[in-house]
Parts: sequence; C-alpha cells; structure tokens
Amino acid sequence: MSQHEISLTVNGEAVKKQVEARTLLVHFIRESLELTGTHIGCDTTSCGACTVVLDGRPVKSCTVFAVQANGGVLETIEGVAAGGKLHPVQEGFWEKHGLQCGYCTPGMIMTCKSLLEKNKKPTEAEIREGISGNICRCTGYNKIVEAVQYAAAKLEEAR
Repeated sequence: MSQHEISLTVNGEAVKKQVEARTLLVHFIRESLELTGTHIGCDTTSCGACTVVLDGRPVKSCTVFAVQANGGVLETIEGVAAGGKLHPVQEGFWEKHGLQCGYCTPGMIMTCKSLLEKNKKPTEAEIREGISGNICRCTGYNKIVEAVQYAAAKLEEAR
C-alpha cells in the first residue's frame, strides 16, 4: 500500500504522520493518534458517533479519508475541555442528564458544539434539526435538547 505523509493540527497541536491512502479519518484518529474518544458506530454515516470537527465543520469521520484532512484543523472530543474545565456543552450534558450509555455522546457533543458556534440561540426545532444526523438509542433526545439549551444560556452569560 502506498503511504502518504499528512500534516494537520489536532486539538491545537501540529501532527505529521504517514498513512495509507485508504485509511479512514476515524481509524487515523483512534489508531494513529490514539484518541479513542471518537467512537466507531455504523461505518455508514448513519449514526454520527464518529463526528469530529474538521476545518470548522462537523464531519462523520467514518466517511472521510485521513489524507483529505491534510493541512486541516481537526478537533476531537479530547480537545473540547480546556484547562481541566468542561465546555458548556459538556457541562450541559452532565447537568441535564443528556446521556445514558454514552456511546453517542462524543459525536453528539461535537455536533452540538458546532451548532452553537453557528447559531448562538437555537430554537428547540433548530436544535432537533441540528442533531438529526446523530442517533441516540437511549435518551429520547429531550435531555440532549435541554443540554444544548443549557449550554447556549451558559455561553450567552459568558459573552
């Protein structure tokens, strides 16, 4: 297999690695970078468990090749908390019980964080639409919506 060198910024740190052209971003993150918070769910873009933020956009890393991230800026769930302090979205999931088994949570948090970066005060309908690409089999989504509303209020308070 042919190897390609890729360089990118991952959670604020410069990374340079050799990858096979066929390596999916999710496998690169979990295996090459050993950042296992990004979960592998369906491998078909259906569940969203593997969602990360690439160049400011949430992407399902099971359908992006690592070489496509070359030169990019990647944020995984490991990069969300800063200085030991939870991001308001993470805090919202904790305070509003937005998780149960936790399998979808990293991808859901990355999606919700991106949503709030684009829309500071989303309505309930906008939140539900924003998370529609992420499947949660446990919560029924109501608590996730409440977690995003909590985070939006916390972020507004901080401004």
